[in-house]
Amino acid sequence: MNIALPYFKNLWTHHRNVVPISEPQIKINQYFAVKKEQIFPKKLKIVLYSHDTMGLGHKRRNQLIAQTLEESGISGNILIISGIGEGNQFFSSSAIDYLTLPALYKSSDGEYQAKHFDMSLKQIIKMRSQIILTAMKNFQPDVFIVDNVPRGAINELNPILKYLRKKTKTKCILGLRDILDDPDVIKNSWQKNNYEDAIRKYYDQVWIYGDEQIYDSIQEYTFSPDIASKLHYTGYLDQTARIQWYQKHHHKTDLHFPSNSLALCMVGGGQDGGNLALAFAQSKLPKNTYGIIVTGPMMPPSVRQQIQEYCEMPSQNGAVRSNLQVLEYVNEPTLLLKKADWVVSMGGYNSTCEILSFQKRALIVPRITPRKEQLIRTEILNKLGFVDMLHPQQLSADALSQWFRQEKKHHPQTVNIDLDGLKKIPQLITEIVKKKKNSAKILLKT
Repeated sequence: MNIALPYFKNLWTHHRNVVPISEPQIKINQYFAVKKEQIFPKKLKIVLYSHDTMGLGHKRRNQLIAQTLEESGISGNILIISGIGEGNQFFSSSAIDYLTLPALYKSSDGEYQAKHFDMSLKQIIKMRSQIILTAMKNFQPDVFIVDNVPRGAINELNPILKYLRKKTKTKCILGLRDILDDPDVIKNSWQKNNYEDAIRKYYDQVWIYGDEQIYDSIQEYTFSPDIASKLHYTGYLDQTARIQWYQKHHHKTDLHFPSNSLALCMVGGGQDGGNLALAFAQSKLPKNTYGIIVTGPMMPPSVRQQIQEYCEMPSQNGAVRSNLQVLEYVNEPTLLLKKADWVVSMGGYNSTCEILSFQKRALIVPRITPRKEQLIRTEILNKLGFVDMLHPQQLSADALSQWFRQEKKHHPQTVNIDLDGLKKIPQLITEIVKKKKNSAKILLKT
């Protein structure tokens, strides 16, 4: 049985029947706090960097920030430098463009290597670094926002940060996830790579895309006092803004399914999501519920094929299963998540923010290697009553089926999560750039 699915601008790359449906207009500027009247006479040029070696999370976070800055009116041109090409054509605009670096691959044990080219790690890092440096010299950004890794992948940003500090007036900002990893691991890693020294020398601000009521990074990671003084908690990033931007730049849409209810399985980029996707495919969905598995573009083809074959396997009466579909890649997964009644997901930052933003009933099965970031985040949110959690060692089709059968739990939520990160980011940039201009005026007077 085929499902009638909406299609516009390749909402997803693999589709069957497609029917365009309209959806009510949503006010675009609801999440953007800097008003048009506050725009600088000269709009800012901004670069966002993510190393992107495992999954789509770093790039998708930067895309959302770029879209926010475009809508806020403070930026004229935004360049997103990324290690992956997925999503470029669907999330460009007259103000946003991309520079895709030769790809790196991070194995499950955390080791890096060239993904496509027959090059040593040293060679490809040198190549990536030179590409970034050339772009920065020509683009000459006012603001440079680095995602998560102070020196970039394998220190590839070292030459760029030195150049920007010595030769330009670019303001450099480091953006960190709410949770990086187990505190002991981070303390050792940051000390080994001299990350605090990099922040001390090169960065003007450090943003934490989280809420200190949920996880106090300053306390957990025991940052030095001068580093802690640069830190700002932005709050989590409200993912409902993704739909607004997508509707503005593409056709508006609604989704129709052959059942009244939708169960959605999300595994991020899919590189290590095969076990969860297969367990979902083998589980028993609630009555009158349609299931969709989004495998992600990085799932190994052999694993995706195994899941697809299981979904198409005839039942005992010979009928092909009609309540489940596999999609490889969805350009804007929040369009699906908005409609979902049940969400089964891994515990990455973006996926978790989407669940919190849309207030969905969710079971999170976190990744536990090579980092424990997902596990820590999910355990905290589970204790607070925001999500249900299943440890990956307990993952099975029966465990998912049992969760589907349970009544929704009502936990007393003792905190309200701050989801205002997208409002605060334009304000923080406005403050840091105005501070730079005021400092320049003082120098001129003296």
